[in-house]
Amino acid sequence: MQTTDVTQAPATAAPTAPVCHRNARVPGADKGRLRDLLAQLGVDLHAIDATNPQLSLTLWHVRQGGTLLLEGELSRTLYVVRSGSLKSAKTLEDGYQKILSLALPGELLGSEALHGGPQPSTLIALEETTVYGLPLRDLGDLRLHCPLVDGALQMALSRQLARAADTAAMSSAVSSDVRLARFLIWMSTRMADMGQSSRRILLRMGRRDIASLLCITHETVSRAFTSLADSGYLTIDRKEVEILDIEGLRAFARCSRGLPRASESVRHATESAGEVPTAWDASLATALTAHPREKKVPALWRRQAKPPKIRS
Repeated sequence: MQTTDVTQAPATAAPTAPVCHRNARVPGADKGRLRDLLAQLGVDLHAIDATNPQLSLTLWHVRQGGTLLLEGELSRTLYVVRSGSLKSAKTLEDGYQKILSLALPGELLGSEALHGGPQPSTLIALEETTVYGLPLRDLGDLRLHCPLVDGALQMALSRQLARAADTAAMSSAVSSDVRLARFLIWMSTRMADMGQSSRRILLRMGRRDIASLLCITHETVSRAFTSLADSGYLTIDRKEVEILDIEGLRAFARCSRGLPRASESVRHATESAGEVPTAWDASLATALTAHPREKKVPALWRRQAKPPKIRS
């Protein structure tokens, strides 16, 4: 029998569940608790205790590298990540696989099932992952049994929209170093939200996937990591990143064009003019480096978006 990538997670002290197709339901295999799902979705613990929901939910296990949903598939189930992580990948017309997002515990997946639309991307597990399954045919009864489910799903969808905006903001920066800095700050915030260290990050995504997410090349990602490490913001050991200066990294992430690096000739010209260098325009630094005969830096140039052309 051919096996697939997704199986239902076995219960504690129970034999391993048989491997089955990701959309199949095995009777009597519901082991996830509704109260745990509500807590993971951010519902107030006092409200959960007041209603004391006792229903069980299906838990699905996705092996590393396995798929939870396929692009173009018509799913009839909502999923919420319980543990692990998945990437959302879309195959473009030329065969390139574009990474759209990263799903961590507490994130809602497959929301297209609510309006009957096809899955826009493939969801691939980056590690051993478990997800709660909420079939649409059972969702109505679940909402009647526990009114907290409505609010929990609304919060999950709202967070999903906010995180989509965060992902778009990562790749909107001009500087590739800033794009990577924004990604690391985003990861740091997510780790803190899950009660983990905000300074030590284990990157489940490879550099090619990070590059695809940030719309840059993987060679550029490697150079950006080196640049941020040389600047003292972080240290990196393969997939383990330790943020040394998180406030400095946040400040750097707010500079869309990055911090320009003035050359020695630029700094010398500034000191000779008796002026303190402020926010240098990168094009000004390039112009002065190309024309070392210029010994003074007019203050007006620093206030302009672009410096005037220098005649040789």
